[in-house]
Amino acid sequence: MNLFSLKDKTAIVTGSSRGIGRAIAEAYARAGARVVITSRKADACDAVAKALRAEGHEAIAVPCNISSKEQIHALVDQTEKAFGPADVLVCNAAVNPFYGPMAEIPDDAFRKVLDVNILSNLWLVNRVAPGMAARGGGAIVIVSSISGYTGSRVLGAYAISKAADMQLVRNLALEWGKQGIRANCIAPGLVKTDFAKALWDNPQTLAGALASSPLNMIGEPEDIAGAALLLGSPAGRFITGTTITVDGGAMVRGEA
Repeated sequence: MNLFSLKDKTAIVTGSSRGIGRAIAEAYARAGARVVITSRKADACDAVAKALRAEGHEAIAVPCNISSKEQIHALVDQTEKAFGPADVLVCNAAVNPFYGPMAEIPDDAFRKVLDVNILSNLWLVNRVAPGMAARGGGAIVIVSSISGYTGSRVLGAYAISKAADMQLVRNLALEWGKQGIRANCIAPGLVKTDFAKALWDNPQTLAGALASSPLNMIGEPEDIAGAALLLGSPAGRFITGTTITVDGGAMVRGEA
């Protein structure tokens, strides 16, 4: 199990006060990492960090709105002050302010999706990757979505951003691989989080998701944490520039 150990490693997980991000942060802490809990709300971050410390793990809370480049730099500065340079970066935070056809999305909503879901990830990577390279390596994990594989009538801008994240890790893998840095995506299917509640809380949408799932289920946040641990730990040392789909088989789309 040393393959999955993160002992003496420092991990930043964005959007980690709840949902998938929290599940990843908890898995990392339990694997031995020093974890930085970060999202926009200070109280929510503090609660998660406090719970991890109560379990005997090392964790701090650093509130950060990743749409601000200045706050991203402050996040990494505080991480380095507390724990040293980051060894693992998980870009999980994302937004989706619009649900509906592309013909109706306001320009500001479209720009917000692209800025937060793509550009902010690049800002984070560009801030931490040089430090990783100086120490001989590190791991970058971006939480994408299976929506990045297909067209959508209601999640168009979000799907575009998630497809772009898949391309982003391919670029990063080439740019940073010689310095020992791996970059990968995880593409979750429908997961029972507050972020995706509009989908799984809708009986019709949920029924469709269950019908397309070979396992007849949707995911829980913990179901994504295992893939994140693989990609962030020595177990994933030969994996880079790719996207791991964790969707219960929904993308299989087999015939009846």
